[in-house]
Amino acid sequence: MAYWLFKSEPGSFSIEDLRHRPGMTEHWDGVRNYQARNYLRDAVKPGDLVLFYHSNIPEPAVVGIAEVVRGGYPDYTAFNPGSEHFDPKSSPVSPIWYMVDVRYVAAMPRPVPLEQIKGNPLLAAMPLVKRSRLSIQPVTPEEWRTILAMGGMTDL
Repeated sequence: MAYWLFKSEPGSFSIEDLRHRPGMTEHWDGVRNYQARNYLRDAVKPGDLVLFYHSNIPEPAVVGIAEVVRGGYPDYTAFNPGSEHFDPKSSPVSPIWYMVDVRYVAAMPRPVPLEQIKGNPLLAAMPLVKRSRLSIQPVTPEEWRTILAMGGMTDL
């Protein structure tokens, strides 16, 4: 099992949106960065756990936990000209972009703001702290446990 941080703008898709989906499950689509795509296609697996991070808001924060329930498969939103994620270079025969399915596990009792994450020396090596703009980022087991503790959760 691996740990990840997935970023989402809450105005587009929030932890509460995930919680209210049928089966509390949704596909994680629209990733249009090659490194993040490679993680989704090659590394993110069912059973992996995800820190759900609300980005591009006044106080970005880890707000919840999700579990990957389906590994990488072609992101079909790229094939739909009516989709905001359409990519004319991607096709069902030769897909470029991938997605995974995630299921809601829990909301953090206390959101863990980016400023607190940056202030914790145990988290100094996280891509998030190093200003990575990637929407999919690996998290070490130590970082996972530290963030859960900061958010008032026991280890999952």
